[in-house]
Amino acid sequence: MRAESHPAAAEVDVDASGHEEVLHCHDEATGLHAIIAIHDTTLGPGLGGTRFRPYASEQDALRDALRLSRGMTSKNAAAGLPFGGAKAVIIGDPRSTKTPELLRAYGRFVDGLGGRYVTAADLGTNSDDLDIVGEETTHITGRTAAAGGAGDSGPATALGVFSALSAAADRLWGGLSGRTVGIEGAGKVGGVLARLLVEAGATVVVADPDPAARERVRATGARAAEETLAGLLDVYAPCALGATVTVERVTELGARLVCGAANNQLPAAEEDAALHAAGILWVPDYVANAGGVIHLAGYERLGRTPAQVDDDVRHIAETTREILAHAAEAGIPTGAAADEVVAARLAAARG
Repeated sequence: MRAESHPAAAEVDVDASGHEEVLHCHDEATGLHAIIAIHDTTLGPGLGGTRFRPYASEQDALRDALRLSRGMTSKNAAAGLPFGGAKAVIIGDPRSTKTPELLRAYGRFVDGLGGRYVTAADLGTNSDDLDIVGEETTHITGRTAAAGGAGDSGPATALGVFSALSAAADRLWGGLSGRTVGIEGAGKVGGVLARLLVEAGATVVVADPDPAARERVRATGARAAEETLAGLLDVYAPCALGATVTVERVTELGARLVCGAANNQLPAAEEDAALHAAGILWVPDYVANAGGVIHLAGYERLGRTPAQVDDDVRHIAETTREILAHAAEAGIPTGAAADEVVAARLAAARG
């Protein structure tokens, strides 16, 4: 069992500048190979989930950890949480290589950081896994309710996206009623979001390749599509993979508003300005999808009551209104406006 720490740099062709620490974790006995990236702890310990994926290479895994940890700094700052940004990835296929022994080994690495990193679940990991990781460390959030944790954060993420989407729709049209929303991905977030939108009077269509997911969506009153969204929409809500939001794609769908749960929605930073120039209103992903981390941090780390946590998640609507107003007043893209809000909060904390 060994760890290799890289304070401000990592592999030569992957930019780790701006990160406080990048830790490569190896445990030969269990086959664990993980990377923990701590981006910024100005506001508090780095908080972010653990992604378990069969990456094609260590370089790809490192690149993902660095990108995701930067996003967590912005997400936690925009949400007003006393946590910095960090993320971890475990290299391997969770269906075949994830074992209790491997998860415990990973927990020991997390514990060795002494609280600088608080881990949670992400793609390929869940609350049951965190119960096992939690046998080796207390620097964790998102365990099952039976283990004293907050449980599944999916519904809170969906509520946060709904709150952000509602605030943006109010600005554009005065509300969601009668608007057509296309959701990409009917997982534990997209499915709940579909129900909330139908209840708000929107017409909802959800695309997902999984037949069981489509059946769950139909039960909410939404229409299900098999592969991809098509036809004219008012709102595009990406809730699956990132890098899907381009001017070409959104224009093809006819949408004027983009707001969803997927992380890293823009394939390149320049797309923010392109969306702005095209008159498309984009709610930055790290603003809209912060409900999950608010839920986990509130219950397990901050001692908030269920009612308080629910209010905290719904406050994403106010954060969205603040960012959209700032973007409009300054004449800048919404992503740039959100980044300015985050930078100001970090600067105030440093000062």
